[in-house]
Amino acid sequence: MHAADNVAIVANDGGLPAGTVLPDGLTLVDRVPQGHKVALTAIAQDAAVLRYNVPIGYALKDIPAGAWVHERLLHMPEACALDQLPQATAPRWDAQPLQGYTFEGYRNADGSVGTRNILAITTTVQCVAGVVDFAVQRIKEQLLPRYPNVDDVIGLEHSYGCGVAIDAPDAIIPIRTLRNITLNPNFGGEVMVVSLGCEKLQPERLLPAGTIPLRAGESLDVVCLQADQHVGFMGMIDAVLAAAVPHLERLNARRRETVPASALVVGVQCGGSDAFSGVTANPAVGYCTDLLVRAGASVLFSETTEVRDAIAQMTARATTPEVAQAMAREMAWYDAYLARGQADRSANTTPGNKAGGLSNIVEKAMGSIIKSGTAPISGVLSPGEKLQHKGLHYAATPASDFVCGTLQLAAGMNLHVFTTGRGTPYGLAEVPVVKVATRTELARRWHDLMDLNAGRIADGDATIEDMGWELFHLLLDVASGRKKTWAEHWKLHNALVLFNPAPIT
Repeated sequence: MHAADNVAIVANDGGLPAGTVLPDGLTLVDRVPQGHKVALTAIAQDAAVLRYNVPIGYALKDIPAGAWVHERLLHMPEACALDQLPQATAPRWDAQPLQGYTFEGYRNADGSVGTRNILAITTTVQCVAGVVDFAVQRIKEQLLPRYPNVDDVIGLEHSYGCGVAIDAPDAIIPIRTLRNITLNPNFGGEVMVVSLGCEKLQPERLLPAGTIPLRAGESLDVVCLQADQHVGFMGMIDAVLAAAVPHLERLNARRRETVPASALVVGVQCGGSDAFSGVTANPAVGYCTDLLVRAGASVLFSETTEVRDAIAQMTARATTPEVAQAMAREMAWYDAYLARGQADRSANTTPGNKAGGLSNIVEKAMGSIIKSGTAPISGVLSPGEKLQHKGLHYAATPASDFVCGTLQLAAGMNLHVFTTGRGTPYGLAEVPVVKVATRTELARRWHDLMDLNAGRIADGDATIEDMGWELFHLLLDVASGRKKTWAEHWKLHNALVLFNPAPIT
């Protein structure tokens, strides 16, 4: 990955056996699995193992040239201190604006644009999830055929709302997350709430006056299941269906129209990562990120533990010292959060990450940060906050796929890009998820789950630039509804998982 590196990864399917002689004359002394590292030179005990020209670890013993370098041979570096970081020191980004690119989207009254036209039913508490799911299925069967311009009806199910310390300081995170998801651009400003009645998260606390625009003479549309007028289970279902009708009618009247690419809010994320993530898919996404920013769009990158070791790169790219300081504050907050649980960032890496060649979180972070491209970082969002201006933003989230996706939805994401090397059927009901495979073998094997094969870069069949442009055009097509993602085709989606660092009672 860099001329100074003393390790490289094996790209060949199935890896390479001991005794293999590489084109430069290096002979493998071990069998090295695909995606795993081989020592290009002899590495002495305690010497740095360099990938991306970054010490991803220190050798626990002498490692001969041609040896397999894996996590059991490495001591992980300490986390970078947060008090003396570079602040807005990167050279000026002189990329030219990218003009003339558009997509077909749904304009909203607040100025945002949807890529889909969905009726989302907000729930205040997990207790109502079964009722809402039953009602949603009835709406799809009985009502949705009458409203052909509505793409879907979904329930915003989550595990929050009661049995929680709702007045604890950190409770604001799950509450504002659900509030801002309710206002996601793909829902057209139509807010419909189902409440149980006795929960701690009352509708007026979730969506207080002034939070959402209401039509003259209207109040927040809430179906409260414990209200006296609902007699029996089917009485509740009938009430939810009746409440849905005016929202469906208004959504059905909407039409796609040509809007500039600057209306996109793209969340980028990786899951089931492997050593190819930082070689193929994430660099391609990073190139596309730069194209989107040049086109005036907004891009959200996240996953705090997966960028923590790249914090100096991030703060250097900040547009102002204040943005750099905000990133450092988010890292410090998360360090403290992990410490309260007697954990640190090393808890992030999974067995699959390691099987795919990633030795530790430092190596994983160096490949993860590449999704953010090279553009200046113009803003920082705390967990659950909503995007306020254009450009590249660091949206602070846990690295968990489901929690990160949920928080990016709250930030206003209307399109999602998800890279994977090991493979995952991850999806979201609220926005289209474009899945990018890091390896051709995965893209071939999961041909009806992966939307783009970035493994062609490692195969030598495409460049990072080629794949970045291909992804950019694919995003415009998906945003316009001209193409559906595989996750949409199969209706695959994960549940919303609200980040709740506050106590559960």
